[in-house]
Amino acid sequence: MDKTNKLREREKKVITLMISVYCRKKHKTKSQLCGECSELLDYSYQRIDKCPFIETKTFCSQCEVKCYRPEKSEKIRQVMRFSGPRMLYHHPVLAVRHLYYTLKGKNKNN
Repeated sequence: MDKTNKLREREKKVITLMISVYCRKKHKTKSQLCGECSELLDYSYQRIDKCPFIETKTFCSQCEVKCYRPEKSEKIRQVMRFSGPRMLYHHPVLAVRHLYYTLKGKNKNN
């Protein structure tokens, strides 16, 4: 697997976890996502798959180009604000890695 695909898969793994945590807690689902969250996940995958900056950015939140439609962008922001702190309980390694790359990206931009 080349670097680009590895980065895409890492970003997909993080967004999948965040949306599933959000859906379980907010929409009271058990094993599957509700329709709204499933649609948001599919949309996020499309954006990740088409991202031309995947090799130079850490995560979408650090990207200069906002490719999400405004309503989807606001929804994903809500998901991330809710799920971010809770990721430590569900997948601590992935949460710490995500935090590391987020901080690394912020420091690179400054």
